[in-house]
Amino acid sequence: MEVTIINGNPGKKDEDFDRYIQSLESLLLSQKYTVHSYLLRDMDIHYCIGCWDCWWKTPGVCRHKDDSADIYRAIVASDFLVMASPVIAGFVSSLLKKFNDRMIPLLHPYIKLIQGECHHRKRYAKYPLLGLIVKPEQSQEKADLEIIEDIYKRFALNFHSELRFMNTDQDNPENIIRVILESSSVLKMDQKEEQSMGLTDKPA
Repeated sequence: MEVTIINGNPGKKDEDFDRYIQSLESLLLSQKYTVHSYLLRDMDIHYCIGCWDCWWKTPGVCRHKDDSADIYRAIVASDFLVMASPVIAGFVSSLLKKFNDRMIPLLHPYIKLIQGECHHRKRYAKYPLLGLIVKPEQSQEKADLEIIEDIYKRFALNFHSELRFMNTDQDNPENIIRVILESSSVLKMDQKEEQSMGLTDKPA
C-alpha cells in the first residue's frame, strides 16, 4: 500500500508539527507501507496562473517546470493522500492551498454529473482517498475547523475521492494508521463495484 504525505507547514519554527508528521511517516514505514513524503517549504512550487495549458495545450502536464510533477506521480500511484498544515488565519497554509490549486492537471476539463452536481471527469482510473491533519490556532473555534473540513470534503468530491478523516496534531498517530488501513479495504471494494457497474471512467 502506498501513502503520500504533503506537509504544508510554512515555518521551521513550528518544529512540533513537523515532528508529528515525521512520527506518522515512521509508523507507516514500520507497518511496511510505501511512503512518499514532501515538505512543501523546501520545494519549488509555483502558483497556478489559470492558463489552462494543462487542460488544452498539454493535457495533464502543467506549464510550470517545477517540483509538482514528482508529487503528481506519487499521488496517482498512491492509495491514500495525507495533507497536513497548521491553521493560519482560519485556513490551511498558503503553501498547501497553492499546491491544491496546482492539482488541476490530474483531472479532465470535461464535466460529468456526480450526486446531481457538475464535476470534472477523471483523468486517471484510480485516485487516492484523502486525509487532512491540522494544527489549530490558539483559541480556535470549533466552527472554524468545521469550515475547513467542509471545504476539503468538497475538494475530495471533485477529486473523485472521499475525505476519510480530519484530525489535529493532538490525536494519536496510531489512530490515523488505523483509518488508513480500514480505508484501503473500502477503496478496493468501491473500485470493484464501479468496474462491475461499468461506472469507471477510462483514463486519458
